[in-house]
Amino acid sequence: MATSSHTRHAAPHERAFFGRRKGHRLRSHQADLMATLLPQLAITLDRPPPTNLAELFPRPLQTVRLEIGFGGGENLIAAAVAHPASGFIGCEPFLNGMAKMLALIEAAAIDNVKLYAGDAVDLLAWLPDASISQVDLLYPDPWPKRRHWKRRFVQDRTVAMLGRILRPGGLLRFATDIPDYAAWTLERLVRVPDFTWTAERADDWRQPWAGFPGTRYEAKARREGRTPCYLEFRRT
Repeated sequence: MATSSHTRHAAPHERAFFGRRKGHRLRSHQADLMATLLPQLAITLDRPPPTNLAELFPRPLQTVRLEIGFGGGENLIAAAVAHPASGFIGCEPFLNGMAKMLALIEAAAIDNVKLYAGDAVDLLAWLPDASISQVDLLYPDPWPKRRHWKRRFVQDRTVAMLGRILRPGGLLRFATDIPDYAAWTLERLVRVPDFTWTAERADDWRQPWAGFPGTRYEAKARREGRTPCYLEFRRT
């Protein structure tokens, strides 16, 4: 097990980067999964993490990836099925999204996913240095009003936290359909020496990453005439 270094990186709670925690009432089976399956898959932060995060999973795995705010779970489930030698940690504070994810995991009998139903900043503070091979941050809330920009997930302190947990050569993938948030994120990542923007041509941010299944939110954005932007950064 790791030492108590996770407390060393803990960030004080200034504000949550997410909005509501719960939407419509859960269906009976969803509520059952929250009571029975989630405790089996849940990551708890009351003890130090293993030095090798793969030890969180029930079988040997080569790498561990993280998705922050997985929404309906489309990307996380597709990635877990496509990469069975990798472990996946999904973070989602919205309880209805967590319930949907549990149903998908049950239906596909997936054994390489762990879940955290809380604030991603707390999870980032808990994770060991250089322990994650890839982070996906897909369509986070853009908090479009200027007075709410401080609630955007991409901030200097969270970028520093992501740089700490990503191993050298690891990837940070960010998608948004809000041009202002794309520019905001690019500005904060390119000024940090820990990250290198991988784009070499315009299509690298205009076209989805290879194998990316998309999300329901992305499909809605396209239907409404908004164009997604795909940014990828490599940990140096």
